[in-house]
Amino acid sequence: MKKALSLILAAAGLLALPALALAEDVPTSEVAYVLNTFSFLVNGVLVMWMAAGFGMLESGLVRTKNVATICLKNIALFGVAGILFYLVGYNLMYAGVDGGFMGTFGLWGPDDAAAAGGDFSAGYAASSDWFFQMVFCGAACSVVSGCVAERIKLWGFIAFCVIMTGIIYPIQGSWGWGGGWLSEMGFLDFAGSTLVHSAGGWAALTGAIILGARKGKYAADGRVTPIPGSNMPLATLGTFILWMGWFGFNGGSVLALGTAGDSISMSNVMANTNLAACGGMIAAMILLQILYKKVDLTMALNGALAGLVSITAGPDTPTPGVAVLIGGVGGILVVLAVPLFDKLKIDDVVGALSVHLVCGIWGTLAVPLTNDEASFVTQLIGVASIGGFVVVTSALTWLLIKYTVGLRVSEEEEHRGCDTTELGLEAYPEFGRGSQGLR
Repeated sequence: MKKALSLILAAAGLLALPALALAEDVPTSEVAYVLNTFSFLVNGVLVMWMAAGFGMLESGLVRTKNVATICLKNIALFGVAGILFYLVGYNLMYAGVDGGFMGTFGLWGPDDAAAAGGDFSAGYAASSDWFFQMVFCGAACSVVSGCVAERIKLWGFIAFCVIMTGIIYPIQGSWGWGGGWLSEMGFLDFAGSTLVHSAGGWAALTGAIILGARKGKYAADGRVTPIPGSNMPLATLGTFILWMGWFGFNGGSVLALGTAGDSISMSNVMANTNLAACGGMIAAMILLQILYKKVDLTMALNGALAGLVSITAGPDTPTPGVAVLIGGVGGILVVLAVPLFDKLKIDDVVGALSVHLVCGIWGTLAVPLTNDEASFVTQLIGVASIGGFVVVTSALTWLLIKYTVGLRVSEEEEHRGCDTTELGLEAYPEFGRGSQGLR
C-alpha cells in the first residue's frame, strides 16, 4: 500500500513539472499585475458585502414598521453609487486633480490597451480599481441612511444619494486620494476614517438636523424617550458582516499584493483592524457596566464598529497593542457621544454619528501617534476642511430637496410607518397591522 502511494505521488510530481516550468516563464511584472488586480476585486467584494451589513444592522435597529423601507434604501443607494461613480464620480475624484480641488467631469471608461500589449506598468486592471473605489463611495452614503431613518421620504433620500455619490464624496475624496491639495500637504487617511466615514457622518448630521427628530423622541422638558429597535439578532448579524467586510476595506487599501512585502503589510493591517474592533467593543462594555450597571447590546455593537472606524485612518503603522488602544478609545467615545447627541436633540436612529463621525475624527487625529510621517496640524486641517465642505454642500442639498420634492413624510405616515405608506407592504406581514403604529 505504501509503495503504491509513493508511486502515485512520484507520478503527480512529474506531471507538475511542466506547470512549474511554465510558472517560472511568466514575467514577474505580469504576476504582480494579476495579484494586484485579484486583490482589488476580492477585497472590493468584501467591501460590497458591508452594504449587506449596513442593511441588516439598520433593519434591526429601526421599528418593525420601517424595516422594508430601510432595506430598500440600502440596496437602492448602492445602485445609485454604482451608476453615479461611473457617470461622473470616478473621474471627478481621480482624473487630472494634480494638486487641486477636483478632477474632471466625464464618463469613466477602462483603458487596458498597454497591459493587453504586454506592458504591465499600470500595476492592475483599470476596471478592478474602479470597482474597488466605487464600493467605498457606496459605503460613505450608507452611513447616512440609518441616521435619518423612519421619517425621511424614499425619493428625497435617493435624490440626496445622487448628489452625495456623484459630487460631494468624489470631490472631497480627490483632496486626499486623488492627488489633491490635502495629499500635497501630507494628509494621511489610509482607508478613510475621514474621507469615507466622517464625510458620511457630516452629511448624516446635517440631514438629521434639517429633518428634525422622530415624533415622541424628545419631550418638551428635555426627557429622552427610548425607541427600541425591532430585531437585535439581525443587528448583531449586521455587525458581524460589517466586521468581516472591514478586512477588505482596510486590507484592500494596501492597494497591492504583488510582493512578499505587500502580503506582510496586508496581514498586519488586517490583524490591527481586528484588534481595534475587539478593543472598541470590550472598552464600550466595561464603560457601560461602570456608568449604567448593565451592558446594552446595541452600544456594544457600536463599540466594535467604533473600533473599526478609529483604526481605519492608520491601520498600517500601529503595533497590535496600540491598535487595541486606538479601538478602545473609539469604544469609549461612542458610549459618551450617543447621550450627548440626545441632549442636543439630534435624533440618530442607529448611532451613526457617534460611530462614523466622532470616531472617524478621532482615528484621523490619532495617525501621528504611530506614524512619524503624519502631522497633527495637517490631520486637523484635513478633518476641518472636509467637514466644512461636506456640511455646506450636504446642507444645501438637503434644503433644496426639502423645498422642492419634499424631505419628510407626514406625521400620519410616520405614525403608520414608511413600509405601508411608501412601499405598500410590510417586512413582517404575519404580525398584522393592528398595533403597527406602536412598534
